[in-house]
Amino acid sequence: MIPLAVVLLLLIQEAEALSEPQLCYILDAVLFIYGIVLTLLYCRLKIQMRKAAARYEKSEEVYTGLSTRTQETYETLKYEKSPQ
Repeated sequence: MIPLAVVLLLLIQEAEALSEPQLCYILDAVLFIYGIVLTLLYCRLKIQMRKAAARYEKSEEVYTGLSTRTQETYETLKYEKSPQ
């Protein structure tokens, strides 16, 4: 990215002398490179998201088969009066 900026800065003086079609070619090249860079960053992000989702699913497999407890831990004692 930095070499591209240096090249563009060097071409600024020459760009003033360029005819209009040549200037369009330079702008097309810049936009083409910009599109490639954005596409690569997007693909990298998608791959990272898939890897994170796979890791999350693997960690969820540990809990497969476990269920929440439906019965209370402690039961209430029933107090009955003994006959006297």
